[in-house]
Amino acid sequence: MSATSELGRRQLLRHIGTALAAGTVTGIVPAAAQGTTPSASPEPRASFGPLKRVRAGDLEVAYAEAGPADGKPVLLLHGWPYDIHSYVDVAPVLAGAGYRVLIPYLRGYGATRFLTDATPRNGQQAALAHDAVAFLDALKIERTLVAGCDWGARTACILAALWPARCKGLVSVSGYLIGSQQANAMPLPPKAELQWWYQFYFATERGREGYARYTRDFARLIWELASPQWRFDDATFARSALAFDNPDHVAVSIHNYRWRLGLAQGEARFDETERKLAAFPTIAIPTITLEGDANGAPHPEPAAYARKFSGRYEHRTITGGIGHNLPQEAPRAFAQAVVDVDGF
Repeated sequence: MSATSELGRRQLLRHIGTALAAGTVTGIVPAAAQGTTPSASPEPRASFGPLKRVRAGDLEVAYAEAGPADGKPVLLLHGWPYDIHSYVDVAPVLAGAGYRVLIPYLRGYGATRFLTDATPRNGQQAALAHDAVAFLDALKIERTLVAGCDWGARTACILAALWPARCKGLVSVSGYLIGSQQANAMPLPPKAELQWWYQFYFATERGREGYARYTRDFARLIWELASPQWRFDDATFARSALAFDNPDHVAVSIHNYRWRLGLAQGEARFDETERKLAAFPTIAIPTITLEGDANGAPHPEPAAYARKFSGRYEHRTITGGIGHNLPQEAPRAFAQAVVDVDGF
């Protein structure tokens, strides 16, 4: 174990002791020591403090920040249909361990806004990755730990693959998620296709109108299907659902899924990035992948992507009925993975 890793662990333990005394968190334990019962959501935790904003690339990005300004940066990226509150219980633990935690709203979510009406409301994977790089540039962050779930995990993987000098370590829920239109053109077995029902729904104008009209109902259904044992309450969902009121949320979401199937065009400025991603580059930086034992969303098996990580690598399956939104359902295990990969 490096001296830096040992220091981080000592800081983490001090934070846990303080938090336990205050009754605010239950602390971090190794993944193997997680509870064996489904994660129940207690009274909704406090949200983040006032958001910060920065102009970055095509966007004015709204983001939450926690921890010391001179701490080692950690970029946490959320997915669809979730928001920054996926990390509401992860952030204070990492901040207490001395990390500078940065959690931006993706394009089409929360208070993040496009700078001009002329910018396409593009949801392709390369666009989100360039957003993340622009965000780091705007904050003058040269190197960061990067972690994510769902769309955020895909973006984190892209950063690690194509901008490895910017990434100290990677934590990715559901593993290697880089895709391509060419690969997505190949049909899957029927049971696998069934899991993507909403992607095919979004391919139609009926689906676009349906998502626009019933955004919150749709998102809640996805939460329930993707995390069948997560007992979140109405207030927990409502806190995140505010992010879907963004005026560009529907357009970005629909474009993301249509682009995957080749039914919508991407932007020419991202063609070179997509060409590189279509080769499915390996990831050489230290990585921990995570999977919940009750993930109801489409996801690959760990054995299918292990060889895509050529550096120091570890996979952890988090037990106890943990579903797709792993950072929010098992925040201690997620935070532990960030600390551990920092010490690799």
